Amino acid sequence: MTTPRIGAGGAVGVVERVRVAAYAWTERDDALLLVRIAPGELGAGRWTLPGGGLAFGEDPAIGVIRELREETGLEGEVGALLGVRSAILEPHIVKSGHRIHTVGLLFRVTITGGELRHEVDESTDLAAWIPFADLDSLPAVPLAGWARALGGR
Repeated sequence: MTTPRIGAGGAVGVVERVRVAAYAWTERDDALLLVRIAPGELGAGRWTLPGGGLAFGEDPAIGVIRELREETGLEGEVGALLGVRSAILEPHIVKSGHRIHTVGLLFRVTITGGELRHEVDESTDLAAWIPFADLDSLPAVPLAGWARALGGR
C-alpha cells in the first residue's frame, strides 16, 4: 500500500508504504540456514534468513517457500508461525527514499528436498548452513537477532 503524505519530521512528499514479508527459520545438524545480502542492497554483506516480500494476495506460507526456493534452491514444508515483527524503516536508509512499515512473519520450515545453491543477480548472493556456534561472529541484520531469540538459539 502506498500513501503520499507528510512523513517523518514533517517532510512533505514522503511516501509511506507497508511491506509484508515471510521468513524461514530452518535448522539442520546444529546449524541455521542463512543467506547473505548482495552488494547494492540495503544491508549488503550482512546475513539474514531466507525470505522476503510477499506479492499482493500471496499466502504467507506459500510466499516463504517460494522465497526459500529462489534464494537457496531448497524446498520446504511450513510448520509453526514463530512470531511477527514490526519495524519502521526511515527514508534515509531505504534506497527508494520511502518510509516503510515492514511486517515480517517468521515460520519454522523443514527442508524436504532440493540442492543448496546461491542466488545469482538478485537480492542475496550466498546461501549457507551456519553453525549456531559461529552466528555471533557473523555480521547480521536485526531480523536475524530477533529470529534467533524466537528460535531459541
